[in-house]
Amino acid sequence: MNISILGAGLVGSAIARDLAKEKDFNITIADSSQETLSRLKNDKRLKLMKMDLSKNSNINKFISNADLVVGALPGFMGFKTVETVTKAKKNIVDISFFPENPFLLDKLSRKNGVTAVVDCGVAPGMSNMLAAQAATKLDKAHTYLCYVGGLPKVRTWPYEYKIVFSAIDVIEEYTRPARYIENGKLVIKPALSEPELLDFPGIGTLEAFNTDGLRTLAFTMNMPNMKEKTMRYPGHIEKMRILRETGFFSKSPVKVGKISVTPLDLTAKLLFPMWKLKEDEEDFTVMRVIVEGRRGKKFMRYTYNLHDSYDKKTKTTSMARTTGYACTAAVRMLASGLFKRKGICPPEYIGMDRKACEFMLKDMRKRNIIYTEKVEEIK
Repeated sequence: MNISILGAGLVGSAIARDLAKEKDFNITIADSSQETLSRLKNDKRLKLMKMDLSKNSNINKFISNADLVVGALPGFMGFKTVETVTKAKKNIVDISFFPENPFLLDKLSRKNGVTAVVDCGVAPGMSNMLAAQAATKLDKAHTYLCYVGGLPKVRTWPYEYKIVFSAIDVIEEYTRPARYIENGKLVIKPALSEPELLDFPGIGTLEAFNTDGLRTLAFTMNMPNMKEKTMRYPGHIEKMRILRETGFFSKSPVKVGKISVTPLDLTAKLLFPMWKLKEDEEDFTVMRVIVEGRRGKKFMRYTYNLHDSYDKKTKTTSMARTTGYACTAAVRMLASGLFKRKGICPPEYIGMDRKACEFMLKDMRKRNIIYTEKVEEIK
């Protein structure tokens, strides 16, 4: 099977290395940055191509011989990329988490016989799949809660935060209004609002806040209460609110002397060196998914927990592992022929398919990414 990967960032490169372990996969990976590709130059299992992936013509050329495509580009490029791949009648697993509604491409993908697994990371991604899996075990699910965060093991002033992907994509979490379902109705709240403090064994206290992570679940799962929150070290909310309210996250250009500057671009340029996870710097990912509902005459709660850490042996960040290996599990699932649904397929559709869900969880366990399940009756 020929697999074409769009994007060779830290997550894209982790995806490429993991898929290259399969003898039956031929992996080609493209990126616009030669410097980014150079990190993979010593891996002889991979074919590297420098290419401007903002051009549809280049993407079409790159994927012409692909049996399956992986999208690992920044969010602002994601929707158009999935559309281009779908028009080319290629199956795709995408992790770009673009802001547009992916179901706008559902009719096209069905018409072209394409399976497009979107939002296939940790959250959104595995969180969606686990929500749907728990719902299938209940007669009626009524509540979904997700708390998720990726953080550096060592807290460093001033932000105590590090990333492995685009700074602009992270800033989007702090500006895009958060959509929730409360009492069966869609509710929109400001990002960074409604802070909560939660304690996690071996980690300590984290603060959770509203972000727009519910995404497709708002339309695909019939639960009257659904909410997702992002977690950081305490104090992060206030710092981001100060920057946002001052205008540093604005996309509207401002004139400074004779030069026109977009505040968001400048802010991202300044923050990325401070937020960039350095080589060998350890991080961790923590997630808690809670689904409650009725089974027979009993009210039940399903709780799924993840606590993953940087892999010292392979020098792979936890965020690259938890996001990238969810993607590679989905690639293997599609390659096996186990999941045949056509159209736009968010991960909750995988969770609704017991065998496909089990395949995903088993594949991730092989990579020591373990989601534990706790089932309890609510008195």
